Amino acid sequence: MGPIKFKLFKGLPRNKRFNYTPIYYKGKEDVDESAYPTKFDAYAESLNKNDFSGHWHENRISSRNRNNSGFNKTILVLIAVFVLIFLFIIDFDLSIFSRG
Repeated sequence: MGPIKFKLFKGLPRNKRFNYTPIYYKGKEDVDESAYPTKFDAYAESLNKNDFSGHWHENRISSRNRNNSGFNKTILVLIAVFVLIFLFIIDFDLSIFSRG
């Protein structure tokens, strides 16, 4: 489960994409118009066969995952090495952390 998204002021609602298809063009599959309140809503969600950007956008949204969003071990090791190099360059004395 990801972080909670919260907006203090909500922006304007996003416009739905108007997906125009001429009357006699057979680019869209047949859609059951009775499942939607209006004819326009029925055809707004389906894409034309040649609408490559729409198909690409749908595939991109469906293939998103958060499995690899954690920190990489290599990055943590590199950060530790760079911190030690920086401490060596500024001649930091690590003996202040030991008792004695």
